[in-house]
Amino acid sequence: MPDMHALAALPGSTDLLAVSSSDQGPGNLIRTVLVVGVVGIVFLAWFLLRGYGKKD
Repeated sequence: MPDMHALAALPGSTDLLAVSSSDQGPGNLIRTVLVVGVVGIVFLAWFLLRGYGKKD
């Protein structure tokens, strides 16, 4: 945990903290990317392993 007195001594740190507290960030985008990534990994695993146990 950073020292709050040292952080307050930096010019503009209160503006940065005010912006970061009100900004929610790219939450929906990250959530969508994670879901699509997990589904893609599952699909890739299924595609690669679907013929693994088959013998001619």
